[in-house]
Amino acid sequence: MSLLIIGGTGTLGRQIVLQALTKGYRVRCLVRNLRKANFLKEWGAELIYGDLILPETIPPCLKGITAIIDASTTRPNDLTAMKKIDWDGKLALIEAAKVAGIKHFIFCSALNAEQFSFIPLMKMKKRIEIYLKKSDISFTIFRLTGFYQALIQQYAIPILEGFPIWITDEQIDISYIDTQDIARFCVRSLQLPKTKNKVFILEGPKRWLSLDIIKLCEQLAGQSSNVNQIPIFILKLFTNVIGYFEWGQNISDRLRFVEILNNKNTFSNSKVDLYQIFKIDINEILNLEDYFLEYFIRLLKRLKDINFEDIQKQKNLIL
Repeated sequence: MSLLIIGGTGTLGRQIVLQALTKGYRVRCLVRNLRKANFLKEWGAELIYGDLILPETIPPCLKGITAIIDASTTRPNDLTAMKKIDWDGKLALIEAAKVAGIKHFIFCSALNAEQFSFIPLMKMKKRIEIYLKKSDISFTIFRLTGFYQALIQQYAIPILEGFPIWITDEQIDISYIDTQDIARFCVRSLQLPKTKNKVFILEGPKRWLSLDIIKLCEQLAGQSSNVNQIPIFILKLFTNVIGYFEWGQNISDRLRFVEILNNKNTFSNSKVDLYQIFKIDINEILNLEDYFLEYFIRLLKRLKDINFEDIQKQKNLIL
């Protein structure tokens, strides 16, 4: 089976590429910048130029392709680019897939998109879900929660560097998951007929409160944090306002993201059923404690290596 992966250079996309190659699939990646995507070629993927903003570049990418995995998305701060890529471009991709006779289309959507239609990106995710379901292409849709990778920027680095951490005053528990495990589900769905024409929410093995994540990072870092709480009603009132300021953009985006994940799901699947359907042992899913432990071990090793190099340089100067 041959795959076309959209968004292969992203945090999630690169893990899907690696997982697909490991499983023996022939992988082609649609990329806008061949040089920046060269690491995918080194892994064994085929690179082909394509741009969702330019619909005419899409059909050549689909020649000889059996299935598509779309893990791409735009940043929410450019509405014009967002519409061209996450709406116009993906409509063109689905139409081209119909013409090319694509057998399976895997789409990475977002949790609770239908409840946050006032957010442009969420609205487009939901509309693409609907369009894909009506396309007559066999599909699998994954609604994603938070990634472990994002928690490094949100909690670990601010604690290490002494920067403030912003959280809401509500006890919000969220299920995060590692992108490597999401990639496993995406690639596994290609092999399992039961997953076709279905929608799944991908969740990690445990739900976490922000304060518990902070406590875990403090223990591993060996230092305390500077935590600032903001009432949820203040967030709802002023998210758009603080988002206009450079200092507030990350705070605004992250707290709104937390609100989205905390909202009650209108659709849900049993976690037990999910892992049974995909024939994945939940005990094999990476937990957050081990993810952070591995990160801090790598970081400490890097710091030791840097200190050793500095000492050696000082000795050489003395000599």
